[in-house]
Amino acid sequence: MSRPALPDDTELRDRIRGLDLDLDSKIRLLTGADLWRLPAEPRLGLSAVTMSDGPQGVRGTGDDPAETGLLAPAPSALAAAWDTELAERLGELFATEARRKGVDVVLAPVVNLQRTPVAGRHFEYFSEDPLLTGTLAAAVVRGLQSRGVGACLKHFVANDSETDRTEYRARLDERTLREVYLAPFEQVLAEAEPWSVMAAYSGVDDGTESARMTENARLLREVLKGEWGYAGPVVSDWAATRSTVASAVGGLDLVMPGPDGPWGDALAAAVRAGEVDEEVVDDKVLRLLRLARHVGRLDEPGPAAVPAEPAPQEFRLLREVAARGTVLLRNQENLLPLPSDGIHSVALIGPNAVAPYLQGGGSAYVRAVRTVSYEEGLRAALPENVRLTVHRGGDARLRLPYASADLLTDPDTGQRGVRVDHLDADGNRIGGEARATGDWTMYDGFAPATHRVRLRTAVTLTEPGTHRLEFGCSGRFSVNVDGEEVLSGADDRGVELVLESSHSHPPRRGIDIEVGAEGRRLELALELTVVDAGGYGRFVTAQVRHAPPGPTPYEEIAEAVAAAQVADVAVVVVGTNEEVESEGWDRTGLDLPGHQNDLVRKVIAANPRTIVVVNAGAPVLLPWADEAPALLWAWLPGQEAGHALADVLLGRREPSGRLPWTLPARAEDVPVPDARPRDGIVDYAEGVHVGHRAWDRAGLVPAFPFGHGLGWTRWSYESVSLSPTPVSATAPCPAGGDGLNLTVALTNTGPRAGCEVVQVYLEPPQDAADRPVRLLAGFATVQAAPGARITAEVHVPARAFQIWDGEAGAWRTPPGRYRLHVGRSSRDPHLTAEVTVGDGRVHPAV
Repeated sequence: MSRPALPDDTELRDRIRGLDLDLDSKIRLLTGADLWRLPAEPRLGLSAVTMSDGPQGVRGTGDDPAETGLLAPAPSALAAAWDTELAERLGELFATEARRKGVDVVLAPVVNLQRTPVAGRHFEYFSEDPLLTGTLAAAVVRGLQSRGVGACLKHFVANDSETDRTEYRARLDERTLREVYLAPFEQVLAEAEPWSVMAAYSGVDDGTESARMTENARLLREVLKGEWGYAGPVVSDWAATRSTVASAVGGLDLVMPGPDGPWGDALAAAVRAGEVDEEVVDDKVLRLLRLARHVGRLDEPGPAAVPAEPAPQEFRLLREVAARGTVLLRNQENLLPLPSDGIHSVALIGPNAVAPYLQGGGSAYVRAVRTVSYEEGLRAALPENVRLTVHRGGDARLRLPYASADLLTDPDTGQRGVRVDHLDADGNRIGGEARATGDWTMYDGFAPATHRVRLRTAVTLTEPGTHRLEFGCSGRFSVNVDGEEVLSGADDRGVELVLESSHSHPPRRGIDIEVGAEGRRLELALELTVVDAGGYGRFVTAQVRHAPPGPTPYEEIAEAVAAAQVADVAVVVVGTNEEVESEGWDRTGLDLPGHQNDLVRKVIAANPRTIVVVNAGAPVLLPWADEAPALLWAWLPGQEAGHALADVLLGRREPSGRLPWTLPARAEDVPVPDARPRDGIVDYAEGVHVGHRAWDRAGLVPAFPFGHGLGWTRWSYESVSLSPTPVSATAPCPAGGDGLNLTVALTNTGPRAGCEVVQVYLEPPQDAADRPVRLLAGFATVQAAPGARITAEVHVPARAFQIWDGEAGAWRTPPGRYRLHVGRSSRDPHLTAEVTVGDGRVHPAV
C-alpha cells in the first residue's frame, strides 16, 4: 500500500516552536477537557474540538438532556443496500446533523467485523466480510468529511465482541490480522483518509506483541502510523487508557474523556525523568492540530451554520435507506408487493409490531426527533377503507414497564411521584426533589457533596389479581418494601459499571403482590450510594417497574391468531429488543425471545397470506422460515421504520437489500458460536475463515447465504468479460489500483423495475495453502427497467489475489489458476470466468 501524502505541517511545527509552549501546556492538550470536548489553547489559535457518538445518528454532547436528533437505520441495514452512493449520502446527512449540534468529530464508522452472530454490537458493524465493510465505511467517511466533519474510525483492532471487552486479548496470527481484521481499516484509510482513529478497549496478541490496543506500539506506531502513513491522532476509547508511559510511547495521542486520566502530571513527570521523549509529546500535539485544522477549529471563525431543524429531504433519505436495506428472503407466489385493491383488512401482529426496536443499545443510542411506528406507517399508507387491527401476541421482553406515575405517591406531599433526598457522607439531607417516574437511570440531579440518594414513594394497587413489582439498581444499594429488604447490592466499582452497561441495564429482582378487592398500598424506600464514574460523572441508577394482572402470552397469541384468521393479510413483526442487542454484553443464544416462534407458526397456519417481518440487527434462528409465504428482514430501521415498511409492503419501493452476513438455520452450525474469553484470551482459531468463508469451508447449508436477497424482479446474467491490469506483488491500494475489471451483461427479465447487486467471488487455486474456498472480491449495484439490458462494471482489486507472507513481512500473489464466480449471492453463481496469475500479471485462462 502506498503511503498517503503527508500534509505540509511546516507552519504548524513553527507555531508550536515559536510560541515556546511549556511541557505542561502541551500535555494538557492530550487529555479531554470533559466528556466530549478537547482542550482549547488560544495561544495556538486552537478552539475546542467537540466529539459525539454517531454510528446510528449524531447523539450530541448531552448538554441539553431534551436534545433530539435524526435516528438512522443501523449500520447493518445500510450495509444490506450494498450501495456506496447511498452510504456517502448518509455520511453527508450525518455531517449536517453534527454541525446542527456543534459537533466536529463523529465517532463512526465502526469497521469491526461480525465474527460471531452473538456479538452484542453486531448491529453496529457493517458486515462479516472485510471488503464489504471497508468499501461502505469508506463511503460514509467521504460523505462526512466532504462537509468538514471528521470521522473517527473505530475500534482499532479485533474488538469484535463485548464480553470482558475491557480486559481480553484477541489472539490471532499476523496473516489473519492482515487479511481479515486490519483489512477494512487499511482500505478506509487508503480510500477516504479519516481524520481520527479510535483505539479499542481490548488488546491484541499477534505473536509479536501482546498489549492493550492503547499501548500496542507494533500496531499503532509501526503499522498504522508508519507503514500506512496515518497522520491523524489515535484517540482512546472512553476510559480505556490504563497506563502512562506504555500508552504514551505505544502510539496513543489523546486520552478520553477528561479532565482526569493517567497522563497529565504523570506524563509530564515521565518526560522529565527521561521515560518519554518530549518529541513524542510534540508529535501528539501536531496530530491534534491537524485534526483541528480539518474541522475548522484552528484560526477559523468556526464552521458555517446549518438549519436548526431537519429538512424534509433528510427524513426522506432515512426512509429510503431503511426501505432499500430491507431484504426480501422469501416471496412465495409473489405475495409481495400487496395489490392496490382487493384487500379490505390487515392484521398487524407481534411484540415488535406494537413496540418496534428501532436502534441498538449503548453508545449508538439517539433520542429521536420523531419515530414512526409500524402501525402509524401502515395507517398512513393504506386506503381509508382498509381495516387495520393491531395485536401484540405476547410480550417478548423480560423486564417489566416502568411503574406508571399514577401508581406513585410522594409520601411528603401526597402528590403523584417519587420523593428523592440527597444525603451527605454523614447522612444529613442537603437537597432533594420529586419526580413522577419510576425511571431513575443515571440520575445526577444532586450537589457535588451528595454521598447517598434516598428514593421514597407509596405504590397504590387497586386492580384485583397478581401484580408484579420489579427493581433494578446499580452499585451499592438497598431496596425495602414495607420496611423489609428485598434487594441489595455492594458493588463499589465506578466507570466499569458504565463500560459493561449495567448502569442502564442493572440486575433485577421481582416480587409478586396479591391484591384483593380492597386494594393495597406499599411503602417503598431505595437507598443508593453515588457512583463516581470519572469522566462519565456521578450518578445513581434505580428502576421501579410494574406489571398489572393481564392475559398470559398464550391468551394473547390466541387472540392474535383469531384476528389473523379473519384478515385478508396478516403481517407479523417479530425480532429482538433492547434486552438482547446492545453494547456492553454479548447474546447467550440466537433464539427469538419470548414465545415469538409459536406466534409465527400459528399465524401462518391460520392465514396463507402471512408476511413475516424480522425486526432485528443480528441473526436470529427462524425455524419456520420455509413455512412463511413471505419473509422480510427489516433490521433496526431507525425513526422512519413505519413509513419504510409500508413503502415495501405496498410496492412503492423495492426491498433491494442483500444479506451482509450469513443467516444460520441451526445454532450448532455457527462457525464461531460465542466470543467468551478463556483465561482472558479470545482465540481467533478459525483464522482467515470468517463468516461466509467458514460456511463454505465446512460445506454447511445456512438458512440464507451471504449476499442473498430477492427484490421485485428477475435477472438473467448473460456474459462476463475481463480487462486485466497488472497485479503487483504489493498492491498500491487494498481495494483499488491494480487488479481486474469485469464487465457483466445482464437483463431485467421481470415485470418491474429493479435493483440488482452483482457480486463477484474469487476462488483461489485448489492447492493454495489454507485460503478461503471463495472470497468476496468485488460488487456493483445497478438498476434497470423491465426488459432492459445493462452492464455492471466490477473492479476486483489486486489485494483479492494476495496473501500475507509472514516470513517476508509483505504481501505476495500466489501464481496459479483462479476462478471468478459472478452471481446473486455467495451460493448462487450465474457466470464463471477463469484467469491465471503469473509474472505479476493476470491473464485470461486458456
